Amino acid sequence: MKFSRTLSAALGLTLLAVLAQPTIVAADEIKVLCSNGIKAVMEDLVPKFEKATGHKVVIEYNLAAVLKQRIEAGTMFDLAILTPPLADDLIKQSKIAADTRTTLARSGLGILIRAGGRKPDISTTDAFKRALLDAKSIAYAKQGASGVYFAELIQKLGVADALKSKSTLTATGEEVGESVVRGETEFGVLPLSEILPVHGAQLLGMFPADVQSYIVMTAGVSAGAKQGQAARDLIKFVTAPAALSVIKTKGMERG
Repeated sequence: MKFSRTLSAALGLTLLAVLAQPTIVAADEIKVLCSNGIKAVMEDLVPKFEKATGHKVVIEYNLAAVLKQRIEAGTMFDLAILTPPLADDLIKQSKIAADTRTTLARSGLGILIRAGGRKPDISTTDAFKRALLDAKSIAYAKQGASGVYFAELIQKLGVADALKSKSTLTATGEEVGESVVRGETEFGVLPLSEILPVHGAQLLGMFPADVQSYIVMTAGVSAGAKQGQAARDLIKFVTAPAALSVIKTKGMERG
């Protein structure tokens, strides 16, 4: 009897202690598949979003084309940040909710060189062509939006054949930057947002205005998102006026 009363009292105290603990609300964990084109912006803004909301953001960065392939293969995600054509195709496939499609920012294309390297003029299209033809070597990401555009551009400019032997097609934009920094490649083609973070390299210049192209970053929430509302909140955070200074600092602008 005494043991029974003691056990009951102990259980009662344990229950009281549990009930006295403050209620803990589990924060949402948002899974994001994000193009490298806006990586620098997200690396700055996401910690601020996490601090403001208590949510946890888990991001995988890669080429937009690679991320689209992963989504089509069944990779689960809450939010995807891709180029517009890829996002739109996933909307057609009902993998991204159409009403969440949001343009975040865009970045123009430029030429990356090793810090202290030769600086030819690329301010006009003619000068740009001459600089490409005179370059010792050029690197660009084969599947990256910037690389795809550059390959089309040099065809239009009539220099593709001349550049073929000295062009290196990499798997990622990061490999472009690394190649330039190591001195293996003289010119690297990337969006400004991917050039500025490269240590040991610098911007030679942006593409001339009449051949410039912008890499646009578009966000969309998964049609089957587990954390749909939290993903929407992240979009709002990145598109809020307070985020604009970060976007500009990282080499991007509002689309």
